[in-house]
Amino acid sequence: MSENISSNSDRLKPNELLMLLLANKGTYLSGEDISKKFGITRSAIWKQINSLRDIGYVIKSSPRLGYCLDESPDLLLPEEIWSKSDLTVLGSKIYYYSITGSTNEDAKKLAREGVPDGTLVIAEKQHKARGRMGRAWNSPDGGLWLSVILRPNFVPMDAPKLTIMTAVAVTEAIIQTTGIHAEIKWPNDILADGKKVCGILTEMSAEMDAINHVIIGVGINVNNNDFPDELKGIGTSLKQIKGENINRLALLSALLKKLEYYYIKAENEGFHEVFEKWRSLCINLGKKINITGKNDVFEGTAIDIDEFGALLVRTENGEVVRVLSGDVSLR
Repeated sequence: MSENISSNSDRLKPNELLMLLLANKGTYLSGEDISKKFGITRSAIWKQINSLRDIGYVIKSSPRLGYCLDESPDLLLPEEIWSKSDLTVLGSKIYYYSITGSTNEDAKKLAREGVPDGTLVIAEKQHKARGRMGRAWNSPDGGLWLSVILRPNFVPMDAPKLTIMTAVAVTEAIIQTTGIHAEIKWPNDILADGKKVCGILTEMSAEMDAINHVIIGVGINVNNNDFPDELKGIGTSLKQIKGENINRLALLSALLKKLEYYYIKAENEGFHEVFEKWRSLCINLGKKINITGKNDVFEGTAIDIDEFGALLVRTENGEVVRVLSGDVSLR
């Protein structure tokens, strides 16, 4: 469930007062007007204001003027996302956790319960997150850890294209929001300054000819600084590159806007635009690479992706190999 910031005894829903304050940030709203709008007492309003202050909102109050939202905490609350993002598909439902095991696992449970297309699961911190091939994913405070539940009208063989779509959306959002030069490393890593700042994990439930749902997990190292020993030298954060804190909400809003744009475009017109954007952002194409799969290791030159998102690699003997999964490193 999303974090509840109101008292059970108040009839005011947790998002209503906050949404009103966010829509009028910097402007005083009288207690009388709020009371009339929501049909609650001044005492109930005061409780709500104090609840918001307890989680970090700076709200000024005046006996004559009322209440004024001055500053918001660095939290990815649903109300903050709705107030900053003009979305039509993504975020119709948002499940927010201060801490959870894995947003992907939470999302799979919610998807089985029938939540709608575009539902988001967001956490400030994860303690059982994982990446590709079951690897642990470090998810402390300060990052962006989220999962998106999609119910596309694609056939199952098109599902891998959603990873490509997400990689493009993440990379463009990072560039737009921070100015940092980010690139994509096939299949699902986002690099900046030569190190990994984001991973994407796509999981699907499907029948033979129809997708039930797709879960896209995104983990972005934003303002987190500490990495386990095995990730030092491999991973970095946007804060470490930029030398200053990054506005997580601005980055998330940009990501969701781009992801929704490409998702709607793909459902109506296909993935042509996404693939062209991916090619322009990919660090592998035209480069000599090593591919480590489950059963073999080989070398070659990455030349393109095919219409299904598989990486096309030309080996030393001129054969073009279609790679569906594996780890890729530059030679």
